[in-house]
Amino acid sequence: MTKFNIDFNKTLKWAAIIYAAVIVVGIVLTCIFGVKLDINFSGGTRLSYTYTGDLSVSKVDAAVDKALGTDAAVSFNTSMNGSTKQIVITLPGNNALSTEKQSALTTALTTEFKSNNIKSYDSNSVSPTIAGTFFAKSIVAILIAGIFVVIYVGFRFRNIGGISAALTAFVALILDCIVAFLACTAFRLPVDSNLIAVILTLLGYSLNDTIVIYDRVRENRKLYPSKDTSELVNESVNSVMIRTIVTTVTTVMAVATIIVVAEIFGLTTLRSFAIPMVFGLLSGSISSIFISGPLWVKWKNYVATRPVKVKKSKKK
Repeated sequence: MTKFNIDFNKTLKWAAIIYAAVIVVGIVLTCIFGVKLDINFSGGTRLSYTYTGDLSVSKVDAAVDKALGTDAAVSFNTSMNGSTKQIVITLPGNNALSTEKQSALTTALTTEFKSNNIKSYDSNSVSPTIAGTFFAKSIVAILIAGIFVVIYVGFRFRNIGGISAALTAFVALILDCIVAFLACTAFRLPVDSNLIAVILTLLGYSLNDTIVIYDRVRENRKLYPSKDTSELVNESVNSVMIRTIVTTVTTVMAVATIIVVAEIFGLTTLRSFAIPMVFGLLSGSISSIFISGPLWVKWKNYVATRPVKVKKSKKK
């Protein structure tokens, strides 16, 4: 099997620069486009209608805005077998529609597009207060998961680094979550429960690559006790590179297939899960190889060379 021989301690700086550049670009895009919050996080109303034949998004959008007197987000969905086509109308924030307005909208659409057999399919309204509570609970769930990750890695690898190894692994996980979020911004996807699911998945999946590296470091320390941490980490990362690449490519191909299916059938729900997941998976492999291990080495070297402060005894 091919074995790499890369000095990852020298690549840490470039990896950090690349991640910094990605984050800066993401912040700029976020400032330009803003963050689209799903109604489950911002509150609002979502209506869906079934239809037949072909419809133009611009014409439906114009008809909806005219009927409601306000801007609304309009998108189309299609079932997997193509038998059911849906119009999805979303009004975020405090723009909850009364029953009368929903009936008026339905009448306007059926009148405007008589040949498309438009029928009301579903209606969902969320108050901003409930949406804010749900969003806060989602953030708390992520924080609790992150705390347990640090505790688990710190306990499992207490013989080689403990909490320092856990914290550097957590830094890499944070970068992966940021990349997944920025993917939503770049592709104009709503921040919804799918992103929370992606982040929680990445906390486990990306951590797995780092744990494999740390586990190999622990084994190599027993085999080569004379080697320092830098050499052990390089040896360990190089030895698992093939495994990491193959695993990542296989997983990304599977998720990319979901993206293709979502684009073909217009399944926006799948898009908001699969696209940030792909970028998060790629980031997870890169950060576990180029960030977590080398960053841990930097910390260990800093601690080893840090001057020890000697407490002066007070004279009586």
